[in-house]
Amino acid sequence: MSGHTGIGFPNPGEDKRKIMPVKYKDYYEILGVKRDASEEEIKKAYRKLARKYHPDMNKDPEAENRFKEINEAHEVLSDPEKRKRYDMLGSGWQTGQDFTPPPGWENMTFRFGQREGPGGFEFHSFGGSRGFSDFFEALFGSGGFENLFESRTRPRTRSRTFTFDEAQPASAGQDAEAELEISLEDAYHGTQKSFELHVQEEDEQGRRISKRKHLDVKIPPGTREGTRIRLRGQGGKGAYGGPDGDLYIKIRLAKHPVFRVEDFDLEADLPITPWEAALGASVQAPTLDGRVTVNIPAGSSSGKRLRLRGKGLPMKGGKRGDQYLRLQIVVPNMLTPEEKELYQKLAHVSKFDPRRTMR
Repeated sequence: MSGHTGIGFPNPGEDKRKIMPVKYKDYYEILGVKRDASEEEIKKAYRKLARKYHPDMNKDPEAENRFKEINEAHEVLSDPEKRKRYDMLGSGWQTGQDFTPPPGWENMTFRFGQREGPGGFEFHSFGGSRGFSDFFEALFGSGGFENLFESRTRPRTRSRTFTFDEAQPASAGQDAEAELEISLEDAYHGTQKSFELHVQEEDEQGRRISKRKHLDVKIPPGTREGTRIRLRGQGGKGAYGGPDGDLYIKIRLAKHPVFRVEDFDLEADLPITPWEAALGASVQAPTLDGRVTVNIPAGSSSGKRLRLRGKGLPMKGGKRGDQYLRLQIVVPNMLTPEEKELYQKLAHVSKFDPRRTMR
């Protein structure tokens, strides 16, 4: 063979085994991606399909076979050298067509080596099966393969060998979600919470068991209702060495005894006396930052809302929502004789009639 980089085949006479035709598999079609798909697109498609058809999650009788096809397609398309060799077949092949590999392809691996002298290709036969289809075995053999490039101008160097795990292709674990209830004050100021989850895991014998998992989660200041906090690697276990899934903590705000949350704004009821409403007054009112002094305008009625700017919940850009105080005039339940006398005198001298518009 000449000293240029290309694909070389051994003498057909060197292997007497009969090469049987197999059905062509369109790995791009199996993963649902285009032939020019990027590595990220292939990875994303594989993860989505692997979760959908994983035998532990999908009890359809055909799911396992579909799962094997997906893994096989990913094994080829996720590896640049395998994908390059697969693409050499061309896009003219149709799924299901008979495909007969050139003599010597079966059970062979390629080493594109750096060595002295002409040539540059060595062929190595490996035994054993990895559970792939006949089509895969026809292209890549039943073992891993090594790829290096020949350089006729450089001195001889040691080969770098690329090997592949004999186990099933790695599969990422499923993501999970849990709900955590916190107080409005904790959401506003930020805090750290510890909690326990009951999770299902497999023991060494493959049996499903329930375990308690203790976790700590940091609640950042300004957290709102419905916020999802991600805990990496705390979800479902990955398969065959794949990464564990993530756990998403969904925040739920506990009902507050004083404040009501409306988007970024807060609202609270502010009780006042009849004379404070009539005459006006300065009173103390609660906020998340502590108590503040509020001026009640003279002649205020129940239901009137006072606005405290910038006393609500944090917004993007460093701004905050507002807090509203809804006035509630509260009448004493028990009157002293003196208070009763004063109210009777007020009733006698006052000409105010709140129901005159109803006549």
